[in-house]
Amino acid sequence: MDITAHQSLPPVGSITLEVPDPAAANTFHTTAFGVHAEVRTRASAAPTTGFRGFVLSLVVSQPSTVDDLVGAALDRGATSVKPVAKSFWGYGGVVAAPDGTIWKVATSSKKDTGPTTRTIDDIVLLLGVTDVKASKRFYVDHGLTVARSFGSKYVEFASTGSPVKLSLLSRRALAKDAGVPVDGSGSHRVVIGSATGSFTDPDGFAWESAST
Repeated sequence: MDITAHQSLPPVGSITLEVPDPAAANTFHTTAFGVHAEVRTRASAAPTTGFRGFVLSLVVSQPSTVDDLVGAALDRGATSVKPVAKSFWGYGGVVAAPDGTIWKVATSSKKDTGPTTRTIDDIVLLLGVTDVKASKRFYVDHGLTVARSFGSKYVEFASTGSPVKLSLLSRRALAKDAGVPVDGSGSHRVVIGSATGSFTDPDGFAWESAST
């Protein structure tokens, strides 16, 4: 693992999901996960098929919180993609929201240590990219600070003061982790809001100016 220090980019301020029905999507995000402030929506009918190349991950403290959030999502129309289960890394599951966004809910703990809550410790935007090293260089050149980097497999960027963390994996690895086929085409249906300005990365993920 290498840890690299660079001039820090203003943090990711929000994630905007492009969906057919923003009102319905907002209701889902609010009632299932309580993330309406960090995850926004706007109307879009841009063509998209299969895996959109990203996953929104909710990191929580214990298994019962995973069960609660996943259960709430399923009750509100989400589809189970990967049922909740223990793994080598902890406990978690994956669902697809009614608008098609893939959500992972997970904890590194395999046992409950307190009462069930709906507290989310971290929101992480996982981007599946063609070349992790090339995308890492692109983002460093745009001012992001690398917090952790595992060669060509995984990159996590510093997120001090940000409501959303950003990480990179290969597209194939991310699809495998989410439990979905890797194939997909068309719009990613996600836009990253940041004070750094507007640009598009090598895999077509769009950033736009937004207040943090």
